[in-house]
Amino acid sequence: MPKSKVRKKSVYTPPQGTLQSGTAGARIAPPSPRWYAPLMVALMLLGLLWIVVFYVAGEQIPFMSSLNAWNFAIGFGLMVAGLVMSMRWR
Repeated sequence: MPKSKVRKKSVYTPPQGTLQSGTAGARIAPPSPRWYAPLMVALMLLGLLWIVVFYVAGEQIPFMSSLNAWNFAIGFGLMVAGLVMSMRWR
């Protein structure tokens, strides 16, 4: 069986006028502060812990029993806040 001819591909060069790395128009976001990552993780864990405590001992804790279904909103709200923070983390 004959071997097919190998063609060389030309190197891609972007068109003029597009932003390339290192040009004046590019913005680089500064890194997040040191407290950002621990707070992000703490919010996610606190939301998870809130929901677990509500399931396990929600009836024995007076303020949790008065909140009823709002406990889910609080727990998931804390977890979503941590998740949104994770998208902005650099």
